[in-house]
Amino acid sequence: MIDWEDFGVPAEPEAAASEIAAAFARARQGELVEVGCLGGRGRTGTVLACMAVLAGVPGDEAVAWIRRAYRPEAVETPDQEEWVRWFAEWASRQPAG
Repeated sequence: MIDWEDFGVPAEPEAAASEIAAAFARARQGELVEVGCLGGRGRTGTVLACMAVLAGVPGDEAVAWIRRAYRPEAVETPDQEEWVRWFAEWASRQPAG
């Protein structure tokens, strides 16, 4: 669970980014990972866009990609779009593994 208000961004960005990366790693290993929020658009879309970054989608393209691949309403606010770009920068600084 990530502390994340509706229409907002994570209260603790570094911790949230680590949780998203850990969930993505578990999914890549075949574990079932569930991503969801109340409406399935803003927070869910933002996390999925971050996971798209981890899968190789460039950070500046991840929101548009998730809107095409998942749903057009994904990532609801400009702050969430910016957070995906922040996440891409954060991910680029993490050790490979």
